[in-house]
Amino acid sequence: MYSCGALRRGWGHCAPSPILFFSLLLSAAPFGLLGEETRQVSLEVPTWPDVPQNLLHIRAVGTNSTLHYVWSTLGPPTVVLVATNTPHSVLSINWTRLLSPEPDGGLMILPKDSIQFSSALIFTRLLEFDSATSDAAAKPPGKPYPPYSLAEFSWNNITDSLYPATLSATFQGHPKGDPTGAFANGSLAFRVQAFARSGRPDQPPRLLHTADTCQLEVALVGASPRGNHSLFGIEVATVGQSPDCPMIQEQHSIDDEYAPTVFQLYQLLWGSLPSGFAQWRPVAFSQEKAGRESALSCQAFPLHPTVAHSLPQSPVVQAFFGLQEKYCTFNLTFGASTGPGYWDQHYLSWSMLLGVGLPPVDALSPLILGIMTVALGIPGLMLLGAGLTLILRCKHASEYQSIN
Repeated sequence: MYSCGALRRGWGHCAPSPILFFSLLLSAAPFGLLGEETRQVSLEVPTWPDVPQNLLHIRAVGTNSTLHYVWSTLGPPTVVLVATNTPHSVLSINWTRLLSPEPDGGLMILPKDSIQFSSALIFTRLLEFDSATSDAAAKPPGKPYPPYSLAEFSWNNITDSLYPATLSATFQGHPKGDPTGAFANGSLAFRVQAFARSGRPDQPPRLLHTADTCQLEVALVGASPRGNHSLFGIEVATVGQSPDCPMIQEQHSIDDEYAPTVFQLYQLLWGSLPSGFAQWRPVAFSQEKAGRESALSCQAFPLHPTVAHSLPQSPVVQAFFGLQEKYCTFNLTFGASTGPGYWDQHYLSWSMLLGVGLPPVDALSPLILGIMTVALGIPGLMLLGAGLTLILRCKHASEYQSIN
């Protein structure tokens, strides 16, 4: 299990060692480690008569490549990510086939021989646990309640929340059948945002994004938990060109300016770099205004192969990749039995980046560089002054001549 370590007031404290400090100082990657510095990004909602508008195509065109993100709530929330080596590749949809019981071939990126990489993430289930039955070492973190299948949710028309000016859109839904009324005043939202250039969001965890990435924020708002201190999580499945499962890699940083006291970054990597990746910090938030006081720990459990029939199926994945027998799945869980939690304001949010090429690499921030300059500069000046003093004393002594 991957975790963000011990908690204090809701934040993980995983301070780096001095050796890590100096190794990262010497090897800090430059800010410009990007595939394309800028891209022409467009958002399109393909439509078909009498079909809910539940498919979003994000097309990011570079100098000699194109990224396609196909987000859909036809079935469970899904994104198909495709990278091509031409700025002229396009999405082709055969709606009759896509909506049929056998959707194979209903979704294509043309020309096919331009595809350099393709993969998909499927958000299959919303998990809930009774934290009263958990302890610090519990895996999973408490007795599970029956999960919510996200394939059984009703989702909004994406055009109702499409904002081309900010390159963003939100899929918002609730269970089709809700006998307990848990979602009577609640919803689960998937907010998607693309980027034409590099930068950071205003709210923590302020992940560094580039033109080669797309951000997803998952937010659970207003739903009634089934326990007094319920912990929530999400099940994620992935499929791609390789039969092997991707790996989750943990990275450490000495810089916590953008997410205070969070020194970790996790990456889901498909194959060897550069390929596709998902990236997130191990922190979620229990208030809409994200901050230290509302921060929750998060845990990512290792990927494992899963047979297809045990998962809610995604028509867009089958339409692009064909019928798959095996997937790789992992769970993300948010919070602990103590500290802040969803129960504070019935709110939970978590965000990740999805992209291709080399994942964004944090350079040392101006604040950290300033601290290091002061911390290392003053002792350096003191040593320099002491050295000059010794040199001058030695020179003065060498000029002395005895009188015979």
